[in-house]
Amino acid sequence: MRIEAVRAVPTVSGFFFDDQRAIKDGATQDGFAYDGEPVTPGFDDIREAGEALTVELELEDGSVATGDCCAVQYSGAGGRDPLFRAEAYRPVVEGTVAAALRGRDAAAFAENASIVEELPAERPTDDCGTTGATGDDAGQLHTAVRYGVSQALLDAAALAERRTMTETLADALGTTPATEPVPVFGQSGDDRYGNAEKMMIKGVPVLPHGLFNSVEKLGEDGEALREYVDWLATRAVELGPDGYEPTIHVDVYGVLGDVLGAPYDRAAVTDYFATLAEAADPFDVQVEGPMDAGGREEQINDMAELRDGLASAGVDVDIVADEWCNTFADVRAFVDAGAADLVQVKTPDLGGIQRSAEAVRYCEGTDTRAYLGGTCNETVTSARTCAHVALATDAAQTLAKPGMGFDEGFMVVTNEMRRSLARMRPTPEATADD
Repeated sequence: MRIEAVRAVPTVSGFFFDDQRAIKDGATQDGFAYDGEPVTPGFDDIREAGEALTVELELEDGSVATGDCCAVQYSGAGGRDPLFRAEAYRPVVEGTVAAALRGRDAAAFAENASIVEELPAERPTDDCGTTGATGDDAGQLHTAVRYGVSQALLDAAALAERRTMTETLADALGTTPATEPVPVFGQSGDDRYGNAEKMMIKGVPVLPHGLFNSVEKLGEDGEALREYVDWLATRAVELGPDGYEPTIHVDVYGVLGDVLGAPYDRAAVTDYFATLAEAADPFDVQVEGPMDAGGREEQINDMAELRDGLASAGVDVDIVADEWCNTFADVRAFVDAGAADLVQVKTPDLGGIQRSAEAVRYCEGTDTRAYLGGTCNETVTSARTCAHVALATDAAQTLAKPGMGFDEGFMVVTNEMRRSLARMRPTPEATADD
């Protein structure tokens, strides 16, 4: 079945774009907005409405496959591609990308996705300050474009083959899909108490993210984070279903490194993490982005030092790589250095979804687990597609997205995995026939 036409429609994403550097530098909130001037190139305001670009591939039988180009909330930070403007990139999708894909066999997902990955960078009509990807992906199309087009290509292949996207991707990767839903990680946003309680009542396996992106939220000595972890452990027992044993996962956006100070005091840092482990007892605890060292190599060195220090001191806290761990090459570097217990595979930052799947697979056989993440600033379409990536690769955990309300994203990702697994299981009639 051939791809007949390619369309692109500017749409909206599930959250906002935020200038992380400006927020870390002390921008104050004014209601839901922020006061002050943006500092990251491409931003007109510190907080801006999120954007997406829906890609539609019309197949020769009239069916339409879809994917959404979208980018992370903190675009332009930590080595990521710059702010994504949907209208500016529409001509790129309907021009260069369409020319490369029209007439191709829709079932050839791996080959089609590879072609898009290899397309050269192209400056959008509204110059956003870049011709495409940055860092290790320099010279390629913006990660958001590759992300959305690859989703549509996977959907097209699944439609052509009349199979789930999980099965189609697993065949392309040579993997055996998960047989049960992958554990879902809920994110609370700033409503870190109310949303965490909702997660507990629903028995969410990994919670609550917490959004600790400032010293004010963490506490001058990290005391607010410690108190919050203690509250989580207590409240989970009170509200969770029988036998509930969640993993506590908090994201500190590198701010904890500022709180604990410099120069690095190994004993002081490990002592603090020991208090987090004690507060979380009897549950496991994971800390994402404990510091932001300002570059990939520096981040790897600091993370590896922290992980080694925690292991030597017998402190049972896992650390999660996020900042400066964006591309497939970044994931490999962190894993090879043993710099994290988990790496977040931040799906919009890797470009094509097949790259996210490959990054998850790279963790196999190592002592680093893969967390298939992403951002609140995605869409239902991208979240549903990522649910299939999680199943096809049997990731350690996957993010509830889009949005910061929790319930909606948890529903989208959980239900998509359950539906896919139900379609993949043999029917009772088929089993009887065997």
